[in-house]
Order: sequence, then C-alpha cells, then structure tokens
Amino acid sequence: MDIIEAIILGIVQGLTEFLPVSSSGHIELGKAILGTEDIGIDFTVLVHVATALASVLVFRKDIAELIRGMLKLRYNDSWEYSLKLIVASIPVAIVGLFFKEEVESLFHGNLTLVGSMLIVTAALLLLTTLIKGTGRSIGWHHAIIIGVAQMFAVMPGISRSGATIATALLMQIDRAKAAKFSFLMVLIPIFGQALLDGLDIYKDPTLWSLGLGVSLAGFAAAFLSGLFACTLMLRIVQQGKLYYFSAYCLLVGLVSIFA
Repeated sequence: MDIIEAIILGIVQGLTEFLPVSSSGHIELGKAILGTEDIGIDFTVLVHVATALASVLVFRKDIAELIRGMLKLRYNDSWEYSLKLIVASIPVAIVGLFFKEEVESLFHGNLTLVGSMLIVTAALLLLTTLIKGTGRSIGWHHAIIIGVAQMFAVMPGISRSGATIATALLMQIDRAKAAKFSFLMVLIPIFGQALLDGLDIYKDPTLWSLGLGVSLAGFAAAFLSGLFACTLMLRIVQQGKLYYFSAYCLLVGLVSIFA
C-alpha cells in the first residue's frame, strides 16, 4: 500500500464509519476500484482507532461527564448509562470472539454480497420516514435491541451507524440520544478489537508492514474525515434526514451487484 491508497482508504473509512452507508462495504468497493488485494491488520487497526478517537473528541464533554459520575463510586446515572453501553456491545463481542473466521470470510471482494446488504441498509434508512415523533430515553431493552442491530452490521454493506440509529429511532428514542448512544457504544468493540489485534502484532511484529509515511497518512485521513463525518451525522440525525442516504445506498448497491 502506498501513501495515496492509504489516504483514499483512510478518507473512505473516516466518512463511512459515521455516515450511514457502511464503512466495511465501501472499503471493499474501494479495494476493488484501487486494485488493492488485501488490507492488513495493521491498516485496519490504524484507521479504526483514528475514527474512534474522532468520536472521542466530538463527545469529549459527554465522556468526561460519565467518568466524573463513575468516580463517585456509587450507582448513579453515569454508571447506568455506561453499563447500557457495555450491554449493547455484548452481541457484537460474541460474534467477534467466537465467529471471527466466519465474519472475515465475508470480506473477500464479494461485491454481490456488499451490494445486497447496501440495499438492506437503504430499506432500513427509508423506514425512519415512518417515525411520527420521538422522545424516549434508552432503556435496558432498547440497549439490547440496538446491540443486536450492531451485531448484524458486521456484514459488509450493513451500516453500523445506520442500523443502530435507525433501530433506536424506530423505537421512538430521542434523535440526539440515539446518535450519542450509537457513537459511544462503538468505542467499546473498536478499542477492544484494537487491543486484541495489538497483542497479535506485539507477538508477531511482521504483521505491521506499513511504513511511517503510510501510517501517518492513513491515520490523519481517517481521523480528520471521521471528525467531519461524525459532526455532520449528528446534524443529519437531528434534522430527521437519514432517508437522504437511502437512495445513495440503493444506487451503490445496485451498481455493486450488476456492474
């Protein structure tokens, strides 16, 4: 991988991690267009950590408030919210720990699968137009259901943010609360997977093949584009315009299948 490829794929990852169009699906499409045969564990860790840090920056005040509340060492709203984030992360953690090889087998340039799942994402986003009003807070059962939606988003072409936010909205969750929960809940599996992959790289340093220039370029591209996309997505959700991306996902899905 050269610097140009790293920048392009970094931007793709950063934008599509937060916009409801599937980062995994677009990475597969990007690889096909660029002729990149494979993306190593090193680049995957790099861009995922970059986008996670972008989310941390956007929600820094909320995260700081949660930490302050948890430091009081008594059960309060901060502890309850944090536990809901953990509960919502359990389904995808189970898939990652016990079905890792099966999931990875899906990421081998199968553009028909990617296209089909993008069409599913389009349908899910379109469903949000049926919502007449929102305002609920996230309960324990909501957290579990949103977590299951995130689990299905391991499929290339299913948007994680689209699936989790749309699921929350369809349960009448307040728009701002739905977006915040979606973007905070992903930090747990991302940093958890990064830690596991980091241990693998520590045991076998040859797994890290990226040069310093490529690493910095990919990280910066993913971080900056992720920062932009996360901020933009918050506004889009507040305005109830998720369905704008439905047509895009449908078009890209059809092109992926029939091109």
